[in-house]
Formats: sequence, C-alpha cells, structure tokens
Amino acid sequence: MERLRWVQHRCQQLLAGDSRRGWYSDGLHNSSLLNTHDPRGRVCGKQRTIFPHNGLHQQDYERVSRNYKSNAISTTKYTLLTFIPMNLFEQFHSTQKSYIDQCWKNVRVGDFVHLSCNEIIPADMLLLYSSDPRGVCYIETANLDGETNLKQRQVVSDFPLQGEEFTPESFHSRIECENPNNDLSRFRGYMEHSNGVRVGLHSGNLLLRSCTIRNTETVVGIVVYAGHETKAMMNNSGPRYKRSKLEKHLNTDILWCVVLLFIMCLTAAIGHGFWMNSFEESIFQVDTETSPALAGFYIFWTMVIVLQVLIPISLYVSIEIVKLGQIYFIHNDLSMYNEQLDSRIQCRALNITEDLGQIQYLFSDKTGTLTENKMVFRCCSIFGVEYPHEENARRLEVYESENSETAVRSVTLRSGYSGKSLSCRSLSCNRSSVSLHTLTAEPMEEDQLSGHVQLRTGAFCSRMAKEVVPDPALVKKLNWLTNHSSSETPSSMELTYITDFFLALAICNSVVVSSPNQPRHVIPEERTPLKSLEEIKLMFQRFSFSPFSALSPSQIKGSPHSFKSRLFIRGKRGSLTLSTPVSNTTDMSGSSQENDSKPDLSAREEEEQDVEDQETEDDLRDTQTNPDETRQSMQDLTRQVECVEEITDELVYEAESPDEAALVHAARAYRCTLRGRSAESLLVDLPGIGSLAIQLLHILPFDSNRKRMSVVVRHPLTGQVVVFTKGADSVIMDLAESPTDQTEVYNHIKEKTQKHLDAYAREGLRTLCIAKKVLKEDEYDLWLKAHMLAESSIENREELLLESAQRLETNLTLLGSTGIVDRLQEEVPETVAALQRARIKVWVLTGDKQETAINIAYACKLLCASDKLLTANCGSKDACAALFEDLILEVQGGESLTDLTGNGESMSSSFILVIDGRTLGWALEDELRSNFLELSQRCKAVICCRSTPLQKSQVVQLIRDHLGVMTLAVGDGANDVSMIQVADVGVGISGQEGMQAVMSSDFAISRFKHLSKLLLVHGHWCYSRLANMIQYFIYKNVMYVNLLFWYQFFCGFSGSVMTNSWVLILFNLIFTSAPPLIYGILDQDLPAVTLMELPELYQDAQTSKTCVPYMFWITVLDAFYQSLVCFFVPYFAYAGSDVGVLSFGSPINASALFIILLHQVIESNTLTWIHVVVLVLSCASYFGFVLLLSGFCVTCSPPVNPLGIELLQMSHSLFYIICVLTTVTALLPRLFFQALHNTLHPSTVLKSAHMDTVDSENYRRRMQRWNMTHSKTNRLSAGADNPGLEPSLA
Repeated sequence: MERLRWVQHRCQQLLAGDSRRGWYSDGLHNSSLLNTHDPRGRVCGKQRTIFPHNGLHQQDYERVSRNYKSNAISTTKYTLLTFIPMNLFEQFHSTQKSYIDQCWKNVRVGDFVHLSCNEIIPADMLLLYSSDPRGVCYIETANLDGETNLKQRQVVSDFPLQGEEFTPESFHSRIECENPNNDLSRFRGYMEHSNGVRVGLHSGNLLLRSCTIRNTETVVGIVVYAGHETKAMMNNSGPRYKRSKLEKHLNTDILWCVVLLFIMCLTAAIGHGFWMNSFEESIFQVDTETSPALAGFYIFWTMVIVLQVLIPISLYVSIEIVKLGQIYFIHNDLSMYNEQLDSRIQCRALNITEDLGQIQYLFSDKTGTLTENKMVFRCCSIFGVEYPHEENARRLEVYESENSETAVRSVTLRSGYSGKSLSCRSLSCNRSSVSLHTLTAEPMEEDQLSGHVQLRTGAFCSRMAKEVVPDPALVKKLNWLTNHSSSETPSSMELTYITDFFLALAICNSVVVSSPNQPRHVIPEERTPLKSLEEIKLMFQRFSFSPFSALSPSQIKGSPHSFKSRLFIRGKRGSLTLSTPVSNTTDMSGSSQENDSKPDLSAREEEEQDVEDQETEDDLRDTQTNPDETRQSMQDLTRQVECVEEITDELVYEAESPDEAALVHAARAYRCTLRGRSAESLLVDLPGIGSLAIQLLHILPFDSNRKRMSVVVRHPLTGQVVVFTKGADSVIMDLAESPTDQTEVYNHIKEKTQKHLDAYAREGLRTLCIAKKVLKEDEYDLWLKAHMLAESSIENREELLLESAQRLETNLTLLGSTGIVDRLQEEVPETVAALQRARIKVWVLTGDKQETAINIAYACKLLCASDKLLTANCGSKDACAALFEDLILEVQGGESLTDLTGNGESMSSSFILVIDGRTLGWALEDELRSNFLELSQRCKAVICCRSTPLQKSQVVQLIRDHLGVMTLAVGDGANDVSMIQVADVGVGISGQEGMQAVMSSDFAISRFKHLSKLLLVHGHWCYSRLANMIQYFIYKNVMYVNLLFWYQFFCGFSGSVMTNSWVLILFNLIFTSAPPLIYGILDQDLPAVTLMELPELYQDAQTSKTCVPYMFWITVLDAFYQSLVCFFVPYFAYAGSDVGVLSFGSPINASALFIILLHQVIESNTLTWIHVVVLVLSCASYFGFVLLLSGFCVTCSPPVNPLGIELLQMSHSLFYIICVLTTVTALLPRLFFQALHNTLHPSTVLKSAHMDTVDSENYRRRMQRWNMTHSKTNRLSAGADNPGLEPSLA
C-alpha cells in the first residue's frame, strides 16, 4: 500500500508542476480552511495539524496521522512508464530505534522520537527537548548539503517543559504548520498549548531528516514530516536527465531513416502488386485468390520486418556503452585529480558528455570558482583611518609559496595526543557534566578523552585565516586600554569606535565555538573578568589617560557596574561621555537594579570599595616614585595576557562561511576573542577588561535581499540595547546616517571609509562594512512586539521578518570597513585565456561589487589592457534603455575584425560590458531584452556585478533560449545551484561552501583549471567520437539493408532474402557491433597535448564536416553506392550460372563485412593493437560461424538448407576475386574524395596533425645530428687526452 501511495505522491508532484515550492495546493485561504479552535485535524490546504502520539490525543492522532505519509522510503531510478520490469519499488530502511525500538519505516507524523549523539535523524522533527540546559542542539548537515560545520538548533521558545526531563505524556499541545515543501531554510507554524497560548515556530526549531546529532547527549522531537514528505526527500528529484544537442540531432536522423524505410517498403509493396498483376497464366504457382492490392499491403508490412534494421535502435544502446567508456577515461584522468583534497572529477550526468565539446558560452561565479574562497583578513578602516596591515600582506605572500603544504593547522591535546591531526567532523559527545566545562576548567583525564573525544577542527580554519598579524598603529591605540606605548593619546571617540568595531567582528556572526578537548563552549552563569574593574581604573590612571585622570576617587565610588557605565556610556553617535555629578552615580546604580545583568554591591562590598580606593591612591603615589616597579607590573600583565592567549589558542571556530571565520580570527588577533556561545548569551574577551557575558537578544541572519546580518545584544557595560550590523558596503553606506550635532565629523568618516572601500576593491579585496545602532528601551520594546508577531505568523512569515529587520537596521552609525583577500586559484588566467582562444565567451556573474569584479577580471586575464570597458549603472529603466542604445552605437562604430594570433592576442581592441544588479534587472525585462542581447553579443565578455542567484539563472536562460547556443555554468555555492541547473551543462566545484552546487551539477571538479582539460580535450574527443560513430552506424545499417532491398527487384518483391536468417540476425548484433564501440571510445583525431596547446581546434571541430546536417545525406548516398557495388558485382559475376540463392548471398555477405570494417579503418584517426584485435575477431567470428553452420547445420534454417554452401563457395577462387573487387570498387571513391578534399581544403585538425608529424620528424633529425656531433666530439676528445689509444678506438 505504501508503494502505491508513493506512486500517487510522485504523480501529484508532476501534475502540480511546481516542484520548487512543493506540491500542495494553495487555492484556499487559511481562515476558511481550518478553525484553529476546532480539535479536529485537517490535512488539506496550505497547512497541516499534528497531534501527539499519547493517551490524551490518541484518537485524534489515529484519525489524522494515517492521512500523512509514513516514514517508509522507496527510491528508484526508473518509473512505471519507462521501465516496468526493473525493480520499481526498491525498499530500504535503517535500523535506528525510537522509544519502543521502532524501525525508521514505522515512524509516523505525531510520533515522539528520542535520539542520542551521533545518531541520524529519521524524519523532520520539531525539537522539544535537549539535554543541554539552555535548550540548544547541534546538528551536522553534511548528508544534506555537504557542509561539515555544525548548525545550532534550539527548543521551541517558551516551551512549558523546557529544562525538565521530557516525557511524552506531559505534552498536550497542538501543532499547526505548513504543508510539506522542499525549502530547506523555511519552516512556518505555531504550537498552541492547552491554555490557548501560541508560540511561533521557525526553521531553527526543526531537525531535518538525514542530519546527524552532534555534541548533544540526547534530544526528543515530534515528527512533523515523514517519508517522502520530508524536506530532504522532496529535494531529491531523482536522476537528472538532460538531452544533448547531438542526441536531438540524432532523433532527426532517425526520423529520416523512418522516411527511407517507408519509401522502400512502399516501393516493394507497389512493385509486388504490379508483379502479381502481370501473371495471368503463370508457369509457377501464384496466389490468385488474393488481390494485388491486398498482397501489396501484406508485403508492405513484411518488408517493414525485413528492413527494420534500417532504424538503428541498437545505436542508442551503443551510444550509452560508448558514453560509459568515455566517462571511465574522464573519471580516471590523473591530470584532473586534486591530491590535496583527494578528489577527482565526478561525472554525474551520463548522457551529455558530447555537449562538453560544443560549449559556446561559459558563465562563471567568482568567489570560490575563480578564487580560492579561503578568506583571509587583509586590512581594515576604522573611524576613517586606514590600517594597511603591511606585515599581514607580506605573510600572505609567504603563504603563496607554501600553498601546497598543510592547509589546516594541527591542534593537539595536552594529554598525549600531540601527534594526531584534527579531523573535520565532531564525534565527541560527552555527558552534561563534561560539556559544561569552560576554558578555565581542569582538562579531562586521558581515559575520558580516549573514550569520548575525537579531534577535529572547525570549518574554514585554515592556517592563513587564523594567523593574522596585527597592524602596529592599531595595536598602539588598543594598548591604551592596558598599556602606555605612545606619547599620543587617541581620542575617546576613536577608541570607542575601535572597541565596538572589533566587538562587532567577534559577535556579529553565527560561529559555533568549540575546542579539541571539549565539544562546545557554553556560557557560565557568573563570570569574573580577568581583571577587576578597579584594576581597569588604575590602569587608565597610571598611564595618564586624560578623561579618567580628572575623576576624583569619590566620583568613582559605587558599584562596579556604575563605574563601567560611566566608563563606556555611549549615545547613538558612539561618543564616550562622562558623568561628573556625584548624584548621577546613585541614579545609575539605582537604574542598574532593574536589570539582572547589573549586580548591586552590598554594604560590605562598599566598605571594601573604600579600602580599594585608598589603595588606589597609594598605588598612584608609588607609580610616580617607583617607575621601575610600574614597568615590572606591566611585564607581569603582559605575561598574564600571553598565558590567556595560550589557553584560547585551542579555540575552534565553526563558521557557515569563510569570510565569517576570517573576521572572527581577525578580532581574536586583537584580543577581542569569542570564547563561547549559547542561545541567549555570548562569552567574549575584551582587551584590558577580560571575559564578559553578553546577553544575545536576537540574530537577524543574512539573506540575499538585505545583503547584511545583524545581532541585537544588551551591552555588558552600559546595559543598552545595541544593534551590530555587517554587510555589503553598497547597503550599509546607504543606511548610515549622520547625526545633526556632529554632521561634519561623521561625513568625514563616511567619505574616508568610501575612499578606502574603493581602494580595497581596486586591489581585488572583498569588502564589508561594520555599523551599530543604540536603541532606547521604548524603541526596542515597540520593535520587539512587531517582531514577535512576525515570528509567530504562518502566512507571509518571511516577508514579515524581512520588514521587521529592515525597520531595525536604519540610522546606523558607520564604524568601519574590512578588506578580505580571496586569492585566485592556480592557473586561472591560463584557463580563461585558453577558453577565449577556443572562442568560448566567458561571462562572470558575481554578487561582489563592481570594482572587485573588474580587478579579478584583470587578474584572471578576462580583460586585457587594450579592452574598452562599457559600464552600465543606471538609476532608472528609461536611463537604462537610452544607455543601451548609446552603447550599441558605440560598439558598432568601433567594431573591427578581430584576428586571433597563435597566442590569442587581439589585433584590435574589444569591448567588455560591466553591468550592476539593478541595471541587469531592467535589462532582463521584455522591453530591454533585445537591446541587452544585441549589446552582449558584440562584446568579448560580460561581467554582471551585484547579481542575485535568480538573476544568474535568468541570464543563463536568456542566452540559451534566445541565441540558441550551448551554455555551461560553473559555480561552487548554493547561490549557484539555479544557474547550474538552467545551463545545458552544469559544473560544480567542490569548494568551501558545501556540496550543494556539486549535488546539482552534471560534472563536479575540484579546481577551475580542470575546465580546460575537460572541455578542450575530453569534450573535443567525446563530441568528435560520437558524431563520427553515429554517422558510421547509420552508414552501416543503410548499406546492409539496401543489399536486401536490391534483391527484391529480382524476387518479385516477395520479401525473400538471399542470406541465411541467422547471419541476417547476427550481422549487426555480433559481427559488426564491437568495432564501432571501440571506435567511439578510443579514437583520437589529435593528441591531448596538441588540443591544449591549440585551443582554436575546439571550435573548428564543431564546424567540421561531421557536424554539418547535410552529412547525413552524403553518408546515405555513399551507403547506397557501396550497396549497389556490393550487390551487382556478384550479380554480374554469377550471371548465367545455376548458382543458388544462398550461394549468391555468400560473397555478398563477405564483401559487405570487409567493406564495412575497412570503411571504419579509413575513417579512424587512431589504429592501435586494440583496434586490430577487434577487427580480426569480427572477421573470425563471421567466418567461423558460417563455416560451422555450413558444416554441421542440416535443418537450422528451414525451408532452406545451408549445409555445405559456404565450404563450397570458399573453395572457389571466384569467391575471393569477387570479395576483393567489390571491396576495392566500393571504397575507392571515398579514398579519392578524401585525398582531394584534404589537398584542396585541409582542415585545421589536419594541419595540426601534419604539424605534429613535421615537428616530430624535425626533432628526430635534430637529435640524430646532435648525437652524431656529440659522439664525434667525445671520440676526438678521448683520442687527444689519451694519445696511446689506437686510431680505431679513437
């Protein structure tokens, strides 16, 4: 029954036609569909109701859950319509167990599932319980998207049973959620408790099938989607099928073969009718009862059966076998093997290998495709001041030469594991008591480690990313928090900017923190800073930090929070202000009581504070009188900091993107270290302050619409609600506002930062801007109410959350910008140059800013110094239309013929179009599409900047459909998936952004440079081999079938044949089947070295004679001629004799075999011992079979008797004369035509082959002359040095 449900489910998916968003209907409105207070569940419409599988809701569960899919899975390659005899329903399941030891296939919607660490999630579940006291759970999604970094999931917020041991009987809530769909990043719904309170659900609460539980002892969830309704299975569309261009052309040829078959059968039917009508008084028996018309009708279908070999059905099977052979050699090409990653090319689509040889447009992503996607912090700008990090730049140059060495730094344990390197997967799942250890706790014992901990590193933790060399100028300013190293004192405002900048780098992310000896770092309940607040105060006073030296001891008295508040009070503009009245201290202390994060001091603590203040005054006097002791104390402080750094060296950051990891490592280099993370707080080390627990209020994740992410925190020092934002500079710069009271200062900062951004982009760096915003409590409360409504909404949840984030991310204060280097992959310039020489147009589609993309284009040789850039950055659609017309006129006026030299250098300048995302959106509309196509066709290359994933796919589809060209898209990230799937050939690069691009691609490579070998060599070979094999196959069938057709003119069109039926069956099946396969797999018109050195041969092969449509008719005419020779030479040779029918057919079959096999030898470009063996075996199999049949078969083919016929024929010399004469006469015109054509119009391939031969011969002669000269010189030298040698030896 489940199998029938699965078939019904797949049919519904196909009929719905919207596989991207699921198959459910959305025609009804939610309010009319389901009464939320109605306890009865419904399964139709846009959402579903889920009841738990327990006693209270048992009846509702049984009534509703049976209408949902079970967790049984059936995956098949074929469907009922394509291949019924195969195993259509291949059932598989796992033996993972639940509470009552149920198999995976028995899990249904509404069941509770209990999982332990390292277990695979059997179905999509809503997380209800986690052994972590903070209600978080870590999962690894490698089975889903290939990413090995850990993702954090959390228990449903405000869940009544959170923090308690979960029991299914205590769960009495009802779940409303959307119907199944394939969107992995979206989940909408709410949970309604028994008291009527609703709690919103989102993707952070959902555990997806096939993911693995990591670093969490136990979790409990309730199943919401099972089986084929899980998101993982709905994203599994089965084997992808693409039809190649050559296959489409073959279908046309097959239709012409059907037309030929129809004409031949119709001719035979008409001829038989006339023949029957001509015998009024026949001397032999003729069926006079059947009318000639009816007899002709019968003969028509008889001839269809006799001549059906003309339709090369076996050609399709042969093509599949040939493609398997070609893929085998592609897959095992060592030049496309990446030793560092231990990966080789993957051929995921088995039916489009020949399309690799016909590519005309190549669309490439930039980050991770042309570049390494190994982001390394390079430089930054803070407060309008640039910090170039020159030492860091020199370090990167050193790493350039060490790129082939170990990329991941080895982190070892102190308990005997120093020799083991880290793996990339976490398998350690300690008990709660172990997982709550912090960095300052004692390390676990060795036996615990050996039993529970396996070493690992985080994603994107390369050595280059981790070892950032700080800028001396920036270090000098930061040292004012702990040290006095310069006579210049930075302003309090600048110091505030610097502190907030690095704090934003450390916390504005989704990085998971762990270490080798601990699965993750959590936030302790109470944490004491590494230095007391009074030590911080003393530190500033010792070094005469002007804002604090003016403070009297009485003004500093109060709670530690009061001191910190006055020290780091920030307004919206980020300036540092100080409160001097004593009364303000009391007010602030009182206000601090309203927040739990602001502890009060008891009376005893206040007394201790007075004592410490007195000690502070004594310390100040000691500092003035004993500077040596002060210097010694600073050295001790430095050693303490270094000790802390040794501890934090073992931190492992698991980031979702490489640039996120690079920024966290950069902040850590300046001692602003992210040490732990939980769902509600962050643990951060700040320079000069120590460890602080920061309350995490909200995370607004990055999305392609906003192009930024934000975190909302409560500042640990001021208690204010602060929004830290990082994102694309084009977005942040527009959102940054200047306050009215300090407009000049902020405009200066913004202007300087923009100049630095432009400079970074010209250097090819990836740029990000960092900003902040301080919210008042009433502003935050007002925004929070709307945000909570958006989170709990089912309808339009994503749109509401987007609007909520945009309302918050306004009037930002610009802190600074960062420049991250992403190096080009090796041999990218050479690969791009080779592709352009092959006349493949290369387009770059990237989300980066324009200057960065142009700089990378120059670096990878996509742009030359002589090329002219055409920039399209428009502010409106009308301006875009006018600009396109002007650019088209400019290109038409400046166009000139571009002749390519052997080095691919252009004899005249070319045009390069650079277009931004906004202008591209208008260009893709119907009104401007034609102008955009005309302009892009006239340009050598196009660079699309700031483009979204949807725009990428739209560009590829536009070029593919409207220009009718073969397109290839290559990318490495999830944002390239749509582009890869739309293109005729999709290539995924297994890079730093997971495996989503690889899993959606037709071919997967590890480096961009492998494209040149894949296209120029393997693509050229596959296309030429299959094109020639198809023509040869059609020729072979037409030639042999015509022998039977010509015989009909001499047998009254009766459908008789002149050969044995077994020979007729086996001629195409056995005797002539193997040579075309070897020909299609091993033939090489040119060696790989020549194809790589002369990329121009790639395009010339597409326009060669084998690819022209009229070659089909030339091949058919040649087959007709050879069949005429093969039939009528034996006919005239045996004219007037009493030879029998089978005796007449014997030399015809033998001659046909020789002609067909030698025809292939003539067409082959390669003749190896394998070819010779196959040809010999084909001939031997034919003659061996007919001789055995002739010698031993008496009644094998009634009513004829082949006994002794072949033996008799082969005993006569006439048989061999006929075979030789027929073969030579049939093949001589083809040889003459090829010689004449190659003499008058030699192809580029032939010229290249001749050049290779000449070069080899010249090299051989030069080596002979050198050897002779060298040998003579050696002999003369030997005789001169040894006068005693005999002349003959000298």
